[in-house]
Amino acid sequence: MPTDVLRRAPGAPALDARRVQTLCNRMLATLELEQAELSVLLTDDRTIHALNLEHRGKDRPTDVLAFALGDDAGAGEHCLGDIVISLETAWRQARGRRRPLLDEVRFLLAHGLLHLVGYDHDTKTHKRRMDGMTRRLVSAARVEAKHQTPRVTAERRTRKQRRGTRRTKPRKGP
Repeated sequence: MPTDVLRRAPGAPALDARRVQTLCNRMLATLELEQAELSVLLTDDRTIHALNLEHRGKDRPTDVLAFALGDDAGAGEHCLGDIVISLETAWRQARGRRRPLLDEVRFLLAHGLLHLVGYDHDTKTHKRRMDGMTRRLVSAARVEAKHQTPRVTAERRTRKQRRGTRRTKPRKGP
């Protein structure tokens, strides 16, 4: 397997490491880096805070860090590096954006992976290029929820299917 996912986040929101691995592998395939190796650490704010201070001089937690392991793109066994994600920060951001934690982690994985392969957002042009590629990776790695049926466009659904999706009872509030 090209991606190794390790979870060291006691008390952080739950997230299945196998689903994260699937996301990473889909993104690597999109970048035509199926044989590249990647490590992902799902951690907590305390750990990422320490890493952010040590490696970037920033005394606060962050959502994602990426650590490249070298510039041997021509080698047969290419090891890209490490992506570290704080599940606690990702969860807060997901709540703020009103989306599932997995969607936020998918975005953070794409962002971190792009840094590992040389993208940056230090200028407007670079940011625009990185944002476009981030959208491409996020889209390529889309995973349907466990019990959710795949999305079907309105043109392809039959009348019977459309009627079957209507709710008869109002939803209960949060």
